[in-house]
Amino acid sequence: QVQLVESGGGLVQAGGSLRLSCAASGRTLSSYDMGWFRQAPGKEREFVAAIVWRTGITSYADSAKGRFTISRDNARNTVYLQMNSLKPEDTAVYYCAARLILSTAYNYWGQGTQVTVSS
Repeated sequence: QVQLVESGGGLVQAGGSLRLSCAASGRTLSSYDMGWFRQAPGKEREFVAAIVWRTGITSYADSAKGRFTISRDNARNTVYLQMNSLKPEDTAVYYCAARLILSTAYNYWGQGTQVTVSS
């Protein structure tokens, strides 16, 4: 089992920045991919970014490229999502998730953290 706890959400003006954190416990993450997803009101949950823990290889949704950066801290067993140049359309609940490498589905999810971007 992997337990994930997100933090760092809040209210920010358009153009501002936030850094989300996802602290993991229960397993070492060397065999996992870690992802960030978001869900806006009335919309389906969507992929934002992912990182392969072992290699550091990252991937991003088009909406996140150039503005968001996913990273990990091995010592803290924590994944981060640095979000810059935030837009009102980035407003959503952001979720951290984990899946075993080569799995198709993310099996473990955090409780989510609210990000609100005002115009």
